[in-house]
Amino acid sequence: MENQKKAYLFAGLTVAIWSTVASAFKITLRYTDPVQMLFYSSVTSTVVLGALCVIFHGPRFLGAVTKKTAVSSMILGLLNPFLYYLILFRAYDLLPAQEAQPLNYTWGITLALLSIPLLKQKISKLQILAIVISYSGTLVISTRGNILGLEFSNPLGVGLALASTIVWALYWIYNTKDTIDPIVKLFLNFAAGTVYITIFLPFVTTFAVADVRGVAGTIYIGVFEMGVTFVFWLTALRLSRTTAQVGNMIYLSPFLSLIFIRIFVGEEIFLSTVIGLVLIMVGVIIQSRHADRRET
Repeated sequence: MENQKKAYLFAGLTVAIWSTVASAFKITLRYTDPVQMLFYSSVTSTVVLGALCVIFHGPRFLGAVTKKTAVSSMILGLLNPFLYYLILFRAYDLLPAQEAQPLNYTWGITLALLSIPLLKQKISKLQILAIVISYSGTLVISTRGNILGLEFSNPLGVGLALASTIVWALYWIYNTKDTIDPIVKLFLNFAAGTVYITIFLPFVTTFAVADVRGVAGTIYIGVFEMGVTFVFWLTALRLSRTTAQVGNMIYLSPFLSLIFIRIFVGEEIFLSTVIGLVLIMVGVIIQSRHADRRET
């Protein structure tokens, strides 16, 4: 099989798996709480990423990790997975999956906004247009179409979903300053995050999960949302002739996700969700195209 076909295969696997994540979050939260879900999924992901590091870099892969990288990973691990998923899982606990998932996709717009003060980047008219379009989409979703009334379906849930995009954007901004192998970097971040959640968990809940389906769900999330799918995506980008050839496929994920949410979670998909998601993705695409032009 030629490399480009392999790239499409890995990209397709990535899109398919990421499209199941919102449903997995919501179903797992029926049997566990957000903190327990983060603990078990983070432990699973750390084990999976550690195994991948051994496979790709050998059992002594930690030998290349410097003290500076270790300290950086401890800080980044506080952002992701600890704070990011703690906030995101709570948002999913409060909101229908069809609302939490599209709101989380605005992280690319949040990244553009935070890059202005943190990376001293200038904002263009095209970026302003992307921001206005995307956040109008969040209004449509969070008010379920009642924009003029500004009656939010769940203000706390909406606030947490949008707050998670700030944490995620900060993570990627500070992540660019570290040149270590991305899989090793993720392993170190998740190892640190697992320590934080282990310390935090006893103060708010218990390690015991009442239903085995809750544990099964967290393992699925740890393996796929936080683990091997990232490697699939990196492989797709590496094998593809151009990033755009597989990069555009990722825009299918949120729409496929709505189908899975309807089938597996059983939510009736609102028209406002579809309209809002289209607006968000239009804004994200405009922003990504603008970023691509700046880099070329």
